[in-house]
Amino acid sequence: MSLLSSFSSECNVAVIGASGGIGQAMLRLLSDDLRVANIHAFARSAADGSLPKVTTGFIDLADEDSIAAAVQLATKQDALDLVIVTSGILWKGEKLRPEKSMRELDAHGLTQLFAINAAGPALVAKHFLPELRKGSKTLFASLSARVGSISDNRLGGWYSYRASKAALNMLLKTLAIEHARQWPDSVVVGLHPGTVNTPLSRPYTSRTPKDALFSPDTSASHLMKVIDQLSPEDSGGVFAWDGTRIEY
Repeated sequence: MSLLSSFSSECNVAVIGASGGIGQAMLRLLSDDLRVANIHAFARSAADGSLPKVTTGFIDLADEDSIAAAVQLATKQDALDLVIVTSGILWKGEKLRPEKSMRELDAHGLTQLFAINAAGPALVAKHFLPELRKGSKTLFASLSARVGSISDNRLGGWYSYRASKAALNMLLKTLAIEHARQWPDSVVVGLHPGTVNTPLSRPYTSRTPKDALFSPDTSASHLMKVIDQLSPEDSGGVFAWDGTRIEY
């Protein structure tokens, strides 16, 4: 069985942020997929290398040299068909938390979230997009978030996270335009995974209805179906876990 029927057989895949909840779930799905030949799992901490087809490696989105080294490993034997960036940050420790009001805005917090949520995926794209296969469908996806939509912002708050994801969306759109000039069969998109029960969102899910709180495996399964359905005409967009387009 394959969730990637629109891709070439013998897919070469890279997952960035493979030690996180959604990243690990992606690895499990891809490992079982008949159309996937190789999976390169990159993370700052060790990803699960015990799964079939999986090779692990180090990457730090704040260190461009590590990104350049990672793409060399991922393309040592073949070009890439699918790259998924699942890394992201919402909070860290007691001091870095989503802002409830403008009084809590802090330059250090803004800088940290922009570095990981926007600059990091952009630098991954800089190095990985030129290594995608030509002549068949390929896809580069980075996890975005519905709260990064400017037109959908009705509650305010969460300044740094919202802004970093909005910046990511603009970067992906711009990357998609340039990438399409030489890779017309390729897709560059942001993906909203829904509200997922992972360490990133767990402190902020107490009011989320049970049927709207996904396990990492459920979210990953939804996202893989969306990935398979997307076409070059969708490149530059942001799509939710159910396939609907999210306006910027």
